[in-house]
Amino acid sequence: MERAEREKAAGLSFPEEVASRLGGETIKLCYQCGTCASSCPVAKITPNFNPRELIKLSLLGERDEVISGDAIWLCCSCYNCQERCPQKVEIAEVIYALRNIAFEEGRIPPIYSEFASALLRDGRIIKVSKFVEKKRSTLGLPPLKPTGVEALTRILSATGFNKLYERRERK
Repeated sequence: MERAEREKAAGLSFPEEVASRLGGETIKLCYQCGTCASSCPVAKITPNFNPRELIKLSLLGERDEVISGDAIWLCCSCYNCQERCPQKVEIAEVIYALRNIAFEEGRIPPIYSEFASALLRDGRIIKVSKFVEKKRSTLGLPPLKPTGVEALTRILSATGFNKLYERRERK
């Protein structure tokens, strides 16, 4: 049984589920002052992301809306919100916890699946272009060595990422 399923079966409310996760421990400290939203560079450029709203929806138990939406994937992890929060809510960490719940349920944007596939296959999330290779030589830099994925594979295996990814790809 997956962790999210175990938490549901144990009768945890969504705020309790988030608070039980690494990074989500401080979610219940939020009193909705709005400092995070006013500090967020992403919220300034798109109405699709508001950290205060994400925390509010999570605290209200709106699990499906939070986990299935795109908002949790828009955070740029600048930590402005977290540095300014008067309650010391670790907002960026809470968003990581929300992302982990979404990932475990296979609810991730396709671009992240593409990144994961490339990382597992090539050791990089994007291919190095011929232009970059050529530019390196004009700058006197040595050619890039091929990435070895063996160490990365061991790390991802030890953290369970590969199993989560494989399960997500089968869905």
